Formats: sequence, structure tokens, C-alpha cells
Amino acid sequence: MDLETDLDPDSQPTTRPDGHHATRPGSGPGADLSADAAVRELEQQLRGEVHTSALRRALYSSDASNYRIAPRVVVCPLDEADVVTAVRIAARHGLPVTVRGGGTSIAGNAVGPGLVLDVGKHLHRIVRIDAEARSAVVQPGVVLTDLQAAAAPHGLRFGPDPSSASRCTIGGMIGNNACGPHGLAYGRTADNVRRLRWLLPNGRILDVVPGRDALDQIPGLESFVQQHLELLRTELGRFNRQISGYSLEHLLPENGRNLAAALVGTEGTCGVLLEAEVELVPRAPAPALAVIGYPDMPAAADDVPSLLPHRPLALEGLSGEMVEVVRRSPGGDDVPELPAGGGWLMVEVGGADTAEAVAAAEAMVRAAHGLEAVVLPSGPEAARLWQIRADGSGLAVRTAAGAHAWPGWEDAAVPPEHLGSYLRDLKELMDGRGLSGLAYGHFGDGCIHMRIDFPFASGSSEFREFMESAAKLVARYGGSLAGEHGDGRARSELLPAMYSPQALEAFARFKALFDPAGLMNPGVMVDPDPIDAALRRPASSEQRAADGFAFADDDGSVADAVHRCVGIGKCRADLREQGTFMCPSYLATGDDKDSTRGRARVLQEMLNGGVVTLGWESPEVHEALDLCLSCKACASDCPTGVDMATYKSETLHRTYRGKVRPLAHYTLGRLPFWLRLAAPMAPLVNAAGRVPVLRRAMMTLMGADPRRSLPRLPRAPFRWSDAGRVSAAAGHRPEGGTGSRTADVVPPAGTGRPVVLWVDSFSDALSPEIPADALMVLAAAGCAVEVVGQSTGEQACCGLTLISTGQLTAAKEKLRRTVEILLPHVRAGRAVVGLEPSCTATLRSDLVELLPEHPGAREVASAVRTVAELLTELDWAPPRVSDADRRMLVQPHCHHHAVMGYSADEAILDAMGCDVETSNGCCGLAGNFGMEQGHYEVSETIARQGILSAAERSPDRALLADGFSCRTQVKDLAGLDGRHLVQVIADALRTS
Repeated sequence: MDLETDLDPDSQPTTRPDGHHATRPGSGPGADLSADAAVRELEQQLRGEVHTSALRRALYSSDASNYRIAPRVVVCPLDEADVVTAVRIAARHGLPVTVRGGGTSIAGNAVGPGLVLDVGKHLHRIVRIDAEARSAVVQPGVVLTDLQAAAAPHGLRFGPDPSSASRCTIGGMIGNNACGPHGLAYGRTADNVRRLRWLLPNGRILDVVPGRDALDQIPGLESFVQQHLELLRTELGRFNRQISGYSLEHLLPENGRNLAAALVGTEGTCGVLLEAEVELVPRAPAPALAVIGYPDMPAAADDVPSLLPHRPLALEGLSGEMVEVVRRSPGGDDVPELPAGGGWLMVEVGGADTAEAVAAAEAMVRAAHGLEAVVLPSGPEAARLWQIRADGSGLAVRTAAGAHAWPGWEDAAVPPEHLGSYLRDLKELMDGRGLSGLAYGHFGDGCIHMRIDFPFASGSSEFREFMESAAKLVARYGGSLAGEHGDGRARSELLPAMYSPQALEAFARFKALFDPAGLMNPGVMVDPDPIDAALRRPASSEQRAADGFAFADDDGSVADAVHRCVGIGKCRADLREQGTFMCPSYLATGDDKDSTRGRARVLQEMLNGGVVTLGWESPEVHEALDLCLSCKACASDCPTGVDMATYKSETLHRTYRGKVRPLAHYTLGRLPFWLRLAAPMAPLVNAAGRVPVLRRAMMTLMGADPRRSLPRLPRAPFRWSDAGRVSAAAGHRPEGGTGSRTADVVPPAGTGRPVVLWVDSFSDALSPEIPADALMVLAAAGCAVEVVGQSTGEQACCGLTLISTGQLTAAKEKLRRTVEILLPHVRAGRAVVGLEPSCTATLRSDLVELLPEHPGAREVASAVRTVAELLTELDWAPPRVSDADRRMLVQPHCHHHAVMGYSADEAILDAMGCDVETSNGCCGLAGNFGMEQGHYEVSETIARQGILSAAERSPDRALLADGFSCRTQVKDLAGLDGRHLVQVIADALRTS
């Protein structure tokens, strides 16, 4: 197919003989007028999305690299025709084009100043899978894990598998020539591509396959190959992970004149991928895992050549420092023991069956020179060990000391036989400059991943000096600046350290054959921008903590906190089956604006200026944060520790400090006050709630969505009862429930663990039966229980609703008073037991962030426990549940998951004999979020994607949800009743 435009496909390149453009495309006189004209045409002719707003430009200003370049326009094409039209318009107006898939590029090859073409949003169709031919045809925006899932029923997979598989696209993998752990067995992406449908900037579409015919489609290409035969045979393709530069060795006659493979790794500089046919390989039937310990990483690297003859499927390296970081991370207490050593090789070996794979792994271990080793068949134990490597790759964004670590020297590679020596020299180079980072990577291929704590907050000179020295070091070992992520803006300028001037000239001439005007991804590979140009963090203004959150983990720097996000993009992946909760709003909308990464980008642009210009009050900032549920899932699920709930609260605080706030801040944001005020009028409020017109009017006046129900108030809140005298202790509940003012039976005081039960505002005013059952459970466990405020009548409040609406001054006052109430109990040796997960999490985390100067805040925070945490600390066996309660559907609260973790609750449920199915992910209500006007549809979508879908699949399971929001959501949307854990235990006690 040949689509012509008014551009001459055989026009002469505008590059100088040395390969450098005299004028950067899109930057000369009249560039703005041409760009404006291009935008008008794009808006008129495309069916897809065309964005020029400051918000969208901010979202696409960065990828997963250190670089920030705001585009002029962002296009999300709806189909292939849109792509062709957009590129033709851009070419006609001299507007540079940068193609973007998942935005996970670590080298900065997915940001650009002109048109950013996002092919990941709509072009994500798997066209077909041919199991017999072992191939798949895909659009460029197909995410790798989606392709793997589609191929799995056929016993097939795509070979290369980078750690970003859950969000990277096949188009991006082709652009960067990605590899991953199994690149050792299955090769690079270039080795797994059969055919490319390729769009040139002049509008021509090529069908690219191996062979002379494909070369003939590009005038002058065959002549180019013949002129450079010696260079292509000597400087290129020297070892498997030589990814830097263009892989032109594929064009050689002895390599089949494979233009498709040569275009892989060109990083969007030679055209646009429209469709790809890729190779699929059989899945290993029964791989075994060998973990071998060594004194350190260089010693492990020295042993790699001894293991390669055993043909492992994957051979990965892992440092002791990284393992310690994994152990300190949330859930790290579940990390299994490793063989003795300070560095490890994790080696996967295949076989026809388990016995053959284990035997092969054991034979390989015998050939190794390690300290100690373990061999495991495929299964849960091996998966847990592999998870260390998977977790480590994300956690490497922080050094062992907790400093922010940055990409740049992220994936250099050397021939495996030189790996040990290279690592020793690299460490010496880093030590001499006071730099550190966590090393891991594909040791079998000689490829090392390492993020380094460059001091970007103080400038970029140290970065440049190190990068130049490191480039010379890797070249000395015959290595490659990039081993799988491409050169991008991070390394293109350094290519002269690795290649001769003749090779660099050949790269420039090759690009000019495809892109004579130099419009495709300028600044990358050929005529590169400086490596220290357009760095994101050095350009940021400094913002310090003031009278809101302390940002203690970032030494009081708001800028450092916001720049924790380096664009890894895990928030854009649906990983709920793996137990993550992030990011519920993005999963509901599919809009990058609603991802944790997108929000962080807008906040970063606010600090950098230029695109988002009005500071904390910028409408772009508030639009990006609007659908953040403040669920805190990112605080635990994001490897960088981004806490968007905190950033949103701080933003609202700084925006509205001393100003009139939105109505919902005064109503939903001060809900505990209104609940106390409404308690005496409970019958009247409940009656009004049953009249639709009155309910809708009341909700509208509150700033809440009128489709929501009005929570039903009990006849009496818990505080009106005598907390020391509850009917639950006698195993029955009188008419009217525990909220009755009538005292019932005094429970045994208990002589065991001294605890104080903290009854939060929601449990007190809306679910008084829960604290009553909690008293019963704690008494049954032998605890000596007191109730907060029992003798004084004071009610401790965490200020959660104030925090979520950014009313931090008032929240801090609430928390100071709460600390004063709880501190005497804590210093008397009592644990503080919370019931509502969000309130409990607030005292565990936000308390010390909001009151860092208070001497008792940390003491109180460290004493707070959930009921399950306390019970697991006691030597007490909970009762077994009845058969009716055995099958349960559990909805953990987001804050519970993020701050406390749910393992203690799972242990209690397991001890009670429960058959548990867990609905991972947010319920969608998230406190005031789902109640507020403008959020209903997203809130409902989140629920239907998660807990409601699970409930429909398992209607026979009883619902367990500790969070009041979670119980309200399922009741509101599906009429389902949920119980708190203490109610389940109390019911079991009553029937035992």
C-alpha cells in the first residue's frame, strides 16, 4: 500500500554531512504559526482525541525517565487512519512527531516538543493469534500481559518479558528492542518480529518483512548496505545486548536483509509502527529455579560463564542490599530465606517435566562456584523467590539508605565474560563520586540495571560527569550504553564513546533515508540533545513543608515528595489479582489524568512552571486531583511510595487556607460534628430519608449526590450507653440493640493484655453494634478493656474527614486533643484498639505527619492496633465459625490495605475456619469521595468492577467489610449487608 502526500518521498535530507540538522525541526522562524495551523487541521480531520490544554500537555511532558518536554499537541488516534492523517499533517507543517505507548520509557524516548502520538489509548487490539504458525498480529498499543494472556490458552507466549510487562506496549518494546529476563532464552524483541506495517513521515505505508524486496521499498537502502558492509560486520552485533545505536547488522545479506529487525530499536526516529506480526514461543512446561549465593555481586557475575553452557531460560542477579530493601518494604516480612551470601544468581532451567528440570538445575549448581544453593520445582515457593526479583526492580527507585535513585545509567551491558570486572570498576567509580544504587539485572546477558542517587535537587553537573565516565568505562569492556531500554535522551549524546565517527555517520544516513526532514523524535539517537538538557527535577522550584503535612520521609521537601513519581506506571496496570488496590479511578476511566502517575506529572509541572502556571490554585491541578479517591493505595502499591492522598490534602489545604471552601467541605468534611448534632433527632432524620424528595433535597444541600442514600441513624449512639455494661457479654442483645441507654450485663474485666477501645465517630454514631461486639470479643480474649472517654465523656477524633478535604489546621487541633486523651492510656501500657480502618490508619500514619513536633504523637501512633492485630499478638484461639458463616467474601478497606496490611485479619479468619475470597481494590465510595456531586458514576464503576462483580459471582458468600464506607457502598448499590470482623467473631462466640 502506498499513500502519497504532497511531500516528495525521494526528497533530499536536510541534515549536514556530519549527520547534524542545521535547524531543529519545529524550532525555526514561524514554528508557532505552523504548529497552530497543524493543530487546526488535526482538530478538523481526526476522529480521535486532539488535546492542546495545559493539563494534557503536562500529562505527556514526561515518561518514565528524568526528562521533561511539554508537547505542543497530544493526539490519541482512534484508528490507523487517524495515525496516517496525523503524521501527514505534522509533516506538512514541519511539526515533530514523538510516538508513545505506555509511557514507560526510562531513557526519555517518549517525550517530544511537537506532536505526541499516544497509540496506547485506542490502538490496543490483538488482531489474531495463529497457534499453528506460532504468531500473533497486534496493534502497537497492545499491552504485553494482554498478549501473554491471549496466547496462554494455546501454550504459547511472547518471549521477551520486561518487568514493566503489565503496562508496556508491544509498540514500545519494538521501539526500544526490549528484552527482559527471558531474553536469554528467547532473544530480544528484534529476534521475535516477523513483519511490520510501517508508516513513513511522508505518508507511505510499508509492509516490512525480511528480504531484498523490503529494502527496495526505501530508495538508496540497498546501496547504503553495500557501502557499509565492513562497518556493519565489525562495529555492530558484537554481543546479544548491544542495543545502543541502530541495529543495522540485521541488514547484512548473511542475516537475511531483515529490515523489520533493523527497524526494531529505532526509538520512533524512522517512522511509526501501525501493526506487527510477532513470533510466539512454547511456554516452558516445568521450569525449575536454582538460587545460588555468592560473597557479593561481582563474584556472582564471575560465575556466569560457568552456568551459560547449561542453557538456562533466565539468569538474573540480585544484590544483598536489594533483598534488604525488599524485606523492609510493605509485606516484606514474607520474604523467604535465601542461601548464604551477599549476592545471588536466580537461574531458571527448563525441562520436559519437573523431574528433568530439577535434574538439569542440580547439574548446573554442581558446575557453579557459589557458597550455597537451593533448587526448587515450579510452584508457590519458587514463585515467592522470583517475587523478590520482581519487587526489587520496582523498589530500586530508592537506594539502600532510602535516597531517591534515578534512571540514566539504567541498563548498560557488557559481554558476560567481563561482567564481574565491570561491576568492580563501576562500584569504584560510584564510590569515588559518593553515589550509590541497587544493582540487579540480566546477568546471563551481561545487562545490569541500576538507578543512582544523582543529586538532581542541586543541579545536573554530577550527573553529566558520571555519565561521561561510565560511558568510557563500559566502552572499555566492549559493552553497550543501553542493554534493552534504548538510548533516548539519556544516552544518545554519549554514543561517540562507543562508536566510531563512521558508525555515527551511518546512523545519520540510515535515519535520513526514512525521515529526510528529521521530524521523527528529534533529539534522540541522531543529532542528539545534551544528556543534561530538559531534566525534570533540576528545573523544579523548591517547596518546603509549611503548616500542613511534614513530608518527613522527604526531609520536608514537597518537591522531592512530588518527584518521587518517576513514571514507572504501575498505577496504570490492573493488578488486582495480585493483591494490589492501585489505582481505582484510572481503572474506571482509562484516562491517564486519573492515574497516580498523571496526577504526579501535573503537580510536577505546577512546581516547574511554564505549562501549569497558577501554583496550587491551578485549575489543571484540581482537575487532575478531582477523581483521586484518597484511598492511599499508591502509598503502598507504588514502588516509589507516592502518597497521592497526602498530596491532594496538602493541595486543598494550601488552596483554600483562609478562603471560602466548596460546600462539601463544610458538610461531608465536618461529618462527625453533624452526626453528633443529629443524634437526638435520629427518628426525624430517618423519616426524612425515607421520603425521596426530602432525601434528594437534603443530599443536594449537603453538596452530596442526590442519588445517594442518607445513612440511617441508630436509635442511640454508642456513647449514650454505659460502655462497660453491654448485653453482648451475656450472649444476647435486647430489643433496641446496644445503643440502648439501659445498662445490661457487666462483662468480666479481664486480667490479660490491657487495652483501650477507641470508638471513632462513625462506629459511635452510625454502627454502635460494632463497638459493643468489640467489647465482647476483647473480653473473651481476656483483655482488660477500657473505653476511650468512658470516665470523662470525651470523644477522641482522628479528623479524617477534615484531612481528606484539606482542612488541616482544624484536623491538627483535633489530633492534638486526641493525643492528649490517648497518651495517658498508652503510657499506662495499654494498646489503643481501633475499629474503623480509615480512622485507625489515620492515627497510624497521618498523625505523625501532621504533628511531627508533638512528643506524644509517635508514642500514640505506635500503640494503635486493629482488632485482628491485637488478637494475633495474644495467645488466644478464636472460635470456629458456623457453617453458615464459613464462606466469606472479604472487602478490605483501602486504608487498611495501605497502612496496616490485611495479613493479621487473614490469619484470624483462617483460624476460625473461614473459606475466604478477597475482593482486591477499592469499593469506590472512599469516605466522602463517592458521596460528593460529580463522582457518582466513577464511584459506581469502581464498585461494579470490584466488590459488586465478586458478589455476583459468589452470591452464597457472606460479606465481610470493616469499613463503614465499604458497607455503605454495597448496601447503596446492591442492597447487600456487610459485617465487621468483630461481629463475625462475636457471632461465633455466641454460637460456640
